[in-house]
Amino acid sequence: MTQEEYKEEALRLRPRLLQTARRYLNEDAAEDTVQDVLLRLWQMVDTLCMPIDALATVLVRNFCVDRLRRERPSQTLNANYEQADETETDERIERVLAMIDTLPTLQQTILRLRHVEGMGMREIANLTGCSEVAIRKTLSRARQALKQQYEKRYE
Repeated sequence: MTQEEYKEEALRLRPRLLQTARRYLNEDAAEDTVQDVLLRLWQMVDTLCMPIDALATVLVRNFCVDRLRRERPSQTLNANYEQADETETDERIERVLAMIDTLPTLQQTILRLRHVEGMGMREIANLTGCSEVAIRKTLSRARQALKQQYEKRYE
């Protein structure tokens, strides 16, 4: 995708991305989130393929959820649990989510699409414009990196 194509797409998508972000966040936070997503997409402009609507929408949704988790972690991650074992599980989930944020952008996106959104490999490949083989390889590398980070930090 060229920079000019990206600029046209960003102008076209911005209102819809704002609408999506406003469902989760207040006006200022929604604006910031959309801006962050557009910046992240701009950094990937050389690897993006048209159309980017679905990828941008998923990124906005994920950024919103991440922002909500940072603001209210006890309410968003299994707030109904009362037992100590489940509290430990919540802490592990929070740790893994924080580690996911340290991965490269493509690995983060594919990992979230697969495990948070529950999408299939073919859907992710169509969404990102990559082949299914590349998606599987990237997902495998992301999982391996998470495993290594987790073992290094917590075991």
